[in-house]
Amino acid sequence: MRCRHLPTAPLPILALALLLAGCAPGFWSYEPQVRGNMVSADALKQLVPGTSTEADATAALGSPTATGSFDPNTWIYIGQITKPQIAAFQGVERQEVVVLHFDNAGVLKSIEQKTGKNALPAPMIARVTPSPGSNPNILQQILGNVGRYSTTPTQSGAPGGGAPSSGNY
Repeated sequence: MRCRHLPTAPLPILALALLLAGCAPGFWSYEPQVRGNMVSADALKQLVPGTSTEADATAALGSPTATGSFDPNTWIYIGQITKPQIAAFQGVERQEVVVLHFDNAGVLKSIEQKTGKNALPAPMIARVTPSPGSNPNILQQILGNVGRYSTTPTQSGAPGGGAPSSGNY
């Protein structure tokens, strides 16, 4: 009696395909991505508190990422370098924030530089916000709309429905 074995050819082919996928360019090493506005040290050296103006800051650094919510004289430049990770969120390699403070005349008062070390953790809250309604199971979700819609025309005869017409125009 002969035993029937699974064909062995697909296993080496599958192993070879996985091996070749690992050799694909960019598979193991992803390129870092710049997000936001990373301010270079050379561009920041061009700004001098007390003499530089908003126009100088725009020429050297570009438009700010954000301005202060309660103070439009505060300009914020936010930048981040991320790198993709396998089966995970983007990994943050470097994060920088540059805050420029201007006076009411538009002259630079001060420059603050912050890094990821200055960041505060924002923990997730475990509670759930209640919402009205029911909590249907999967079968109720699948069959929930069966029979809800009629095929009869609307009272007005128009495709959108609406109030019935009185016939007086």
